[in-house]
This record gives sequence, C-alpha cells and structure tokens, in this order.
Amino acid sequence: MKLVFAGTPEVAVPALDALIASGRHEVAAVVTRPDAPAGRGRRLVASPVAERAEEAGIEVLKPARPRDEDFLARLREIAPDCCPVVAYGALLPKTALDVPAHGWVNLHFSLLPAWRGAAPVQHAVMAGDEVTGASTFLIEEGLDSGPVYGVLTEEVRPTDTSGDLLTRLAFAGAGLLAATMDGIEDGTLHAVPQPAEGITLAPKITVEDAQVQWSAPALRVDRVVRGCTPAPGAWTLFRGERLKLIQAVPVLARTDLAPGELSAAKNNVHVGTGSHAIELLWVQPQGKKPMRAADWARGVRIVAGELVGI
Repeated sequence: MKLVFAGTPEVAVPALDALIASGRHEVAAVVTRPDAPAGRGRRLVASPVAERAEEAGIEVLKPARPRDEDFLARLREIAPDCCPVVAYGALLPKTALDVPAHGWVNLHFSLLPAWRGAAPVQHAVMAGDEVTGASTFLIEEGLDSGPVYGVLTEEVRPTDTSGDLLTRLAFAGAGLLAATMDGIEDGTLHAVPQPAEGITLAPKITVEDAQVQWSAPALRVDRVVRGCTPAPGAWTLFRGERLKLIQAVPVLARTDLAPGELSAAKNNVHVGTGSHAIELLWVQPQGKKPMRAADWARGVRIVAGELVGI
C-alpha cells in the first residue's frame, strides 16, 4: 500500500523504520509537527520523525494545522491508501480522515479502551498497572474511541519508569503497526469495536500533577516518581526551591519518619511518607545538574527534622 506516516517524537521513529523496512509498503510522505525551538539558543529544530524521513529521502509535510488547505491538497495529490499514526500530536479533522481509502490507523500505547488520551504509559505506571500494552485502531473523531485492529501486551516491571516502558512499547508496537498494515492490505484484518466497559482516561500529566505529596503512601510516591520520569519530572520543594526527584525507592523497613521529614546518613537520604520511608537515589536541584542524593545532602547540610515539600 501507499502510506503517509504521521508522527513527531523519538518514540514514533521505530514504527517509521519498520514500515520503511517492510518491503511491502511505500512510505510516500511523512506528516509531522512544525520545527520547534529547543536548547539554550532556542533555535528551531526538526522533529525526530522529520529527521529520520529526510535521511531516508521521504517527503516531509509540516502543516501548522492539519486542516490547512495546502496540506489537504497535497495529501489528496499523494492519494495514500492508509495513514499510520504514532504520537503525531495534533487532532485530525474529518477532511483529512476522509482522504485515505483505509483511513488513519493509530498505534496507541495502551490496551484500549483503557487509558485513552495523551499519556497512557505515564498513567499506567502511576496507577500501578501490572500489565499494559499497545493497540492499533482506526481513528474516528472521538478520543481514541475507534475500532481496534490488533493488540499486544507488555508487563510493567516494578522498577519501570514511563520512559523505560515507552521504549519497549515503541519497538514492540512498531511490529504490530507493520503487521496491521499487512492485514489491511491483504483484507485478512478487520477492526473490532471497543467494549463499552473499562474506559479510563489518560490526560497529559502537568507539572502540578508531578508534585510529590508526602502524605501519600510510599508506594504511591514511588509510582509518581517513576511515572513522571523522564517527563515532566517528579518534584518537591526544599528550602523554597524546586528539587527534581529522578530516582527513588521505597524503604519498607523504616516507618519512624513523619511525612516529608528528611533523614540523611553518609550514604543515603530517606524521606518520610504516609506509610514507609522513601530513599532518594538521584535528584536535581534547581538550576543544577542531576546528582546522587547523598552528595546533594552533604552539600546542603540537612538539619535534623528538616522537611521537604514546604
């Protein structure tokens, strides 16, 4: 089939690579978000998908909005049979959805109808799910509500960050998306409506959502830290400044600290929660580079009974 692939971040690149390498399909063009400012100089940088497409000699379309008439006209000119999508980052209007004969097929990183929305992997980690996965489905105008072509499952490991889990799903999901394109072309794969039960929503995680609440149980704090890593980054306040929490583990044997109370020894830093303590392993003080929590604690000279979160 002739395909137009839509995607933007690094997590979409494995799927693009799988379609290019399939040998069965022609990736005629790529649709991605416009170049965005990045780095200290805030210079405009192309998306990872755009860079990969340019390396492969594939036409790149960067509409400011996918309803722009110039973009729609070019899409109609290309006349794709299907448009596979991975983390494109913009809502597709019906005028675009109607162009390809087989529609737009999204690779979504959850077992639909669970975790519909922008941040399914983060929500799965933060909710303590033991199993998640990926789904390919036909995009409709509703939020991730279209009929499903295929699924795969993936264990959520006890130490997984959302970044760890998303990386595994990106590579496993690339094969699922390629197989879905094959099945659509063969006529052997048909989308099945999602069940009406089990719908959960996964809106974007905000910086405010990533603030650790030390009155919560240690396992909840652990999930927030892992779920918000690498982005937006879990954080707390220390002496009025933001302290990013990069890595932490529950210390189930310690229950003598009040919520938010710090305890620093030579080689470890513990914080009290609503249940057990949490050991901070890596932190990033405001305006500084990531560092081991024990090194940070020595530098700031924590006072006995001092609190974080205030």
